[in-house]
Amino acid sequence: MTERKADGTDAAGVETEVSAPAGNTGDTVRGAPTAEASVEEERQGVVVRDNRKIKDPGKAASTPAPAEPVSEAAPAAESVAQEESTEADESPGPLGAELEALRKDVDELTRDLQRITAEYANYRKRVDRDRGVATEQAVAAVLAALLPVLDDIDRAREHGDLVGPFGSVAEQLTNSLTKFGLSSFGEKGDAFDPTRHEAVAHRTSDEVTEPTCVDILRRGYLLGDRLVRPALVAVADPE
Repeated sequence: MTERKADGTDAAGVETEVSAPAGNTGDTVRGAPTAEASVEEERQGVVVRDNRKIKDPGKAASTPAPAEPVSEAAPAAESVAQEESTEADESPGPLGAELEALRKDVDELTRDLQRITAEYANYRKRVDRDRGVATEQAVAAVLAALLPVLDDIDRAREHGDLVGPFGSVAEQLTNSLTKFGLSSFGEKGDAFDPTRHEAVAHRTSDEVTEPTCVDILRRGYLLGDRLVRPALVAVADPE
Protein backbone atom coordinates (compact mmCIF):
# COMPACT_ATOMS: atom_id res chain seq x y z
CA MET A 1 0.00 0.00 0.00
CA THR A 2 1.02 3.58 -0.69
CA GLU A 3 2.27 5.47 2.34
CA ARG A 4 0.42 8.71 2.86
CA LYS A 5 1.65 11.72 4.69
CA ALA A 6 -0.32 13.90 7.03
CA ASP A 7 -1.01 16.57 4.34
CA GLY A 8 -2.73 14.06 2.08
CA THR A 9 0.18 13.33 -0.32
CA ASP A 10 2.01 10.05 -0.78
CA ALA A 11 5.76 9.47 -0.69
CA ALA A 12 6.11 10.48 -4.39
CA GLY A 13 4.35 13.78 -3.78
CA VAL A 14 1.04 12.66 -5.35
CA GLU A 15 -2.10 14.24 -3.97
CA THR A 16 -4.60 11.58 -3.05
CA GLU A 17 -8.14 11.73 -1.90
CA VAL A 18 -9.35 9.09 0.49
CA SER A 19 -13.08 8.52 0.74
CA ALA A 20 -14.56 6.77 3.69
CA PRO A 21 -16.76 3.76 3.18
CA ALA A 22 -20.30 4.67 2.27
CA GLY A 23 -21.81 2.46 4.90
CA ASN A 24 -19.76 3.89 7.76
CA THR A 25 -20.68 7.55 7.83
CA GLY A 26 -21.68 7.77 11.44
CA ASP A 27 -19.43 8.56 14.34
CA THR A 28 -20.26 5.32 16.23
CA VAL A 29 -19.26 1.89 14.82
CA ARG A 30 -21.89 -0.72 15.40
CA GLY A 31 -20.29 -4.06 15.97
CA ALA A 32 -16.70 -5.14 15.38
CA PRO A 33 -16.15 -6.05 11.67
CA THR A 34 -14.36 -9.19 10.67
CA ALA A 35 -10.97 -9.21 8.96
CA GLU A 36 -12.37 -10.15 5.56
CA ALA A 37 -15.04 -7.46 5.79
CA SER A 38 -12.42 -4.88 6.67
CA VAL A 39 -10.26 -5.79 3.65
CA GLU A 40 -13.31 -5.73 1.37
CA GLU A 41 -14.45 -2.37 2.69
CA GLU A 42 -10.96 -0.99 2.32
CA ARG A 43 -10.82 -2.13 -1.33
CA GLN A 44 -14.19 -0.59 -2.08
CA GLY A 45 -13.97 2.57 -0.03
CA VAL A 46 -10.41 3.75 -0.68
CA VAL A 47 -10.06 5.60 -4.00
CA VAL A 48 -6.69 7.06 -5.02
CA ARG A 49 -6.74 9.83 -7.63
CA ASP A 50 -3.45 10.95 -9.20
CA ASN A 51 -3.83 14.51 -10.46
CA ARG A 52 -0.42 14.64 -12.14
CA LYS A 53 -0.31 15.02 -15.90
CA ILE A 54 1.77 12.29 -17.49
CA LYS A 55 3.35 13.30 -20.82
CA ASP A 56 3.48 10.95 -23.75
CA PRO A 57 7.09 9.70 -24.00
CA GLY A 58 6.62 9.09 -27.77
CA LYS A 59 6.04 12.76 -28.48
CA ALA A 60 9.13 14.79 -27.80
CA ALA A 61 8.54 18.32 -26.71
CA SER A 62 9.40 20.61 -29.54
CA THR A 63 11.13 23.53 -28.01
CA PRO A 64 12.46 26.12 -30.45
CA ALA A 65 16.24 26.26 -30.56
CA PRO A 66 17.57 29.49 -29.22
CA ALA A 67 18.57 31.76 -32.06
CA GLU A 68 22.24 32.46 -32.28
CA PRO A 69 22.99 36.03 -31.50
CA VAL A 70 24.04 38.01 -34.53
CA SER A 71 27.51 39.18 -33.96
CA GLU A 72 28.16 42.63 -35.31
CA ALA A 73 31.81 42.39 -34.41
CA ALA A 74 32.60 39.87 -37.25
CA PRO A 75 31.90 42.23 -40.18
CA ALA A 76 33.72 44.98 -38.41
CA ALA A 77 36.73 42.68 -37.88
CA GLU A 78 36.67 41.65 -41.56
CA SER A 79 36.56 45.26 -42.73
CA VAL A 80 39.44 46.13 -40.42
CA ALA A 81 41.45 43.18 -41.75
CA GLN A 82 40.77 44.23 -45.35
CA GLU A 83 41.86 47.78 -44.61
CA GLU A 84 45.03 46.52 -42.94
CA SER A 85 45.81 44.23 -45.91
CA THR A 86 45.20 47.11 -48.32
CA GLU A 87 47.48 49.36 -46.34
CA ALA A 88 50.08 46.58 -46.24
CA ASP A 89 49.91 46.23 -50.03
CA GLU A 90 50.08 49.97 -50.61
CA SER A 91 52.84 50.64 -48.11
CA PRO A 92 56.17 49.39 -49.52
CA GLY A 93 57.99 47.42 -46.90
CA PRO A 94 60.92 45.03 -47.01
CA LEU A 95 58.69 42.17 -48.14
CA GLY A 96 56.89 44.40 -50.65
CA ALA A 97 60.17 45.55 -52.18
CA GLU A 98 61.43 41.98 -52.41
CA LEU A 99 58.15 40.87 -53.99
CA GLU A 100 58.34 43.70 -56.54
CA ALA A 101 61.90 42.72 -57.42
CA LEU A 102 60.85 39.09 -57.90
CA ARG A 103 58.01 40.19 -60.16
CA LYS A 104 60.40 42.20 -62.30
CA ASP A 105 62.73 39.21 -62.56
CA VAL A 106 59.86 36.94 -63.56
CA ASP A 107 58.67 39.40 -66.22
CA GLU A 108 62.18 39.74 -67.64
CA LEU A 109 62.69 35.96 -67.74
CA THR A 110 59.30 35.52 -69.38
CA ARG A 111 60.21 38.00 -72.11
CA ASP A 112 63.53 36.24 -72.64
CA LEU A 113 61.79 32.88 -72.92
CA GLN A 114 59.29 34.24 -75.43
CA ARG A 115 62.06 35.78 -77.51
CA ILE A 116 64.11 32.57 -77.49
CA THR A 117 61.03 30.52 -78.40
CA ALA A 118 60.28 32.80 -81.37
CA GLU A 119 63.90 32.69 -82.50
CA TYR A 120 63.95 28.90 -82.28
CA ALA A 121 60.70 28.63 -84.27
CA ASN A 122 62.14 30.90 -86.98
CA TYR A 123 65.36 28.91 -86.96
CA ARG A 124 63.47 25.65 -87.50
CA LYS A 125 61.48 27.15 -90.37
CA ARG A 126 64.66 28.49 -91.96
CA VAL A 127 66.45 25.16 -91.56
CA ASP A 128 63.53 23.24 -93.07
CA ARG A 129 63.37 25.69 -95.97
CA ASP A 130 67.11 25.52 -96.56
CA ARG A 131 67.05 21.73 -96.36
CA GLY A 132 64.31 21.58 -98.98
CA VAL A 133 66.16 23.98 -101.24
CA ALA A 134 69.40 22.02 -100.85
CA THR A 135 67.62 18.76 -101.65
CA GLU A 136 65.98 20.27 -104.71
CA GLN A 137 69.28 21.70 -105.89
CA ALA A 138 71.02 18.35 -105.49
CA VAL A 139 68.28 16.55 -107.45
CA ALA A 140 68.34 19.27 -110.12
CA ALA A 141 72.11 18.93 -110.47
CA VAL A 142 71.87 15.16 -110.97
CA LEU A 143 69.03 15.52 -113.49
CA ALA A 144 70.86 18.27 -115.36
CA ALA A 145 73.78 15.89 -115.80
CA LEU A 146 71.41 13.32 -117.37
CA LEU A 147 69.76 15.77 -119.80
CA PRO A 148 72.28 15.11 -122.64
CA VAL A 149 71.34 11.43 -122.42
CA LEU A 150 67.69 12.40 -122.79
CA ASP A 151 68.59 14.56 -125.80
CA ASP A 152 70.23 11.56 -127.49
CA ILE A 153 67.15 9.48 -126.74
CA ASP A 154 64.94 12.16 -128.35
CA ARG A 155 67.11 12.24 -131.50
CA ALA A 156 67.09 8.45 -131.70
CA ARG A 157 63.30 8.50 -131.40
CA GLU A 158 63.03 11.05 -134.25
CA HIS A 159 65.14 8.87 -136.53
CA GLY A 160 63.31 5.68 -135.59
CA ASP A 161 66.26 4.05 -133.89
CA LEU A 162 64.52 3.70 -130.52
CA VAL A 163 63.57 0.05 -130.93
CA GLY A 164 64.37 -3.23 -129.27
CA PRO A 165 66.15 -3.44 -125.92
CA PHE A 166 67.48 0.09 -126.30
CA GLY A 167 63.93 1.39 -126.51
CA SER A 168 62.98 -0.46 -123.28
CA VAL A 169 65.96 1.00 -121.41
CA ALA A 170 65.15 4.48 -122.66
CA GLU A 171 61.53 4.13 -121.55
CA GLN A 172 62.56 2.96 -118.05
CA LEU A 173 65.02 5.84 -117.69
CA THR A 174 62.41 8.39 -118.70
CA ASN A 175 59.86 6.97 -116.24
CA SER A 176 62.39 6.95 -113.41
CA LEU A 177 63.32 10.59 -113.95
CA THR A 178 59.65 11.55 -114.12
CA LYS A 179 59.18 10.16 -110.60
CA PHE A 180 61.64 12.77 -109.33
CA GLY A 181 59.44 15.53 -110.77
CA LEU A 182 61.26 16.08 -114.05
CA SER A 183 59.01 17.10 -116.94
CA SER A 184 59.80 18.21 -120.49
CA PHE A 185 58.24 21.07 -122.46
CA GLY A 186 58.58 22.60 -125.89
CA GLU A 187 56.30 21.69 -128.78
CA LYS A 188 55.78 23.22 -132.21
CA GLY A 189 53.02 25.81 -132.11
CA ASP A 190 53.62 26.92 -128.49
CA ALA A 191 53.52 30.63 -127.82
CA PHE A 192 56.99 32.03 -127.33
CA ASP A 193 57.76 32.61 -123.63
CA PRO A 194 61.09 34.35 -123.05
CA THR A 195 61.24 32.99 -119.49
CA ARG A 196 61.13 29.39 -120.73
CA HIS A 197 62.28 29.52 -124.35
CA GLU A 198 65.62 30.50 -125.81
CA ALA A 199 65.19 31.75 -129.38
CA VAL A 200 68.08 30.86 -131.73
CA ALA A 201 66.34 31.82 -135.01
CA HIS A 202 63.72 34.35 -136.07
CA ARG A 203 61.58 34.65 -139.17
CA THR A 204 58.31 36.23 -140.16
CA SER A 205 55.17 34.39 -141.17
CA ASP A 206 51.65 35.37 -142.11
CA GLU A 207 50.35 32.21 -140.49
CA VAL A 208 50.88 33.41 -136.92
CA THR A 209 49.35 36.29 -134.98
CA GLU A 210 51.93 36.31 -132.20
CA PRO A 211 55.51 35.11 -131.71
CA THR A 212 55.27 31.35 -132.00
CA CYS A 213 57.71 28.47 -131.71
CA VAL A 214 57.84 26.91 -135.17
CA ASP A 215 60.75 24.57 -134.60
CA ILE A 216 62.15 22.85 -131.46
CA LEU A 217 65.90 22.38 -131.61
CA ARG A 218 66.25 21.10 -128.02
CA ARG A 219 63.58 20.32 -125.46
CA GLY A 220 63.43 22.17 -122.18
CA TYR A 221 62.93 20.62 -118.73
CA LEU A 222 61.28 21.60 -115.44
CA LEU A 223 61.77 20.18 -111.97
CA GLY A 224 58.43 20.90 -110.40
CA ASP A 225 58.01 24.63 -111.00
CA ARG A 226 61.76 25.25 -111.25
CA LEU A 227 63.33 25.72 -114.66
CA VAL A 228 66.20 23.26 -115.13
CA ARG A 229 66.97 24.10 -118.78
CA PRO A 230 65.23 26.37 -121.31
CA ALA A 231 64.15 25.04 -124.66
CA LEU A 232 66.02 26.05 -127.83
CA VAL A 233 63.46 27.12 -130.41
CA ALA A 234 63.05 28.90 -133.73
CA VAL A 235 60.48 31.70 -133.51
CA ALA A 236 58.15 33.02 -136.17
CA ASP A 237 56.93 36.59 -135.80
CA PRO A 238 53.75 37.88 -137.47
CA GLU A 239 54.27 40.08 -140.56
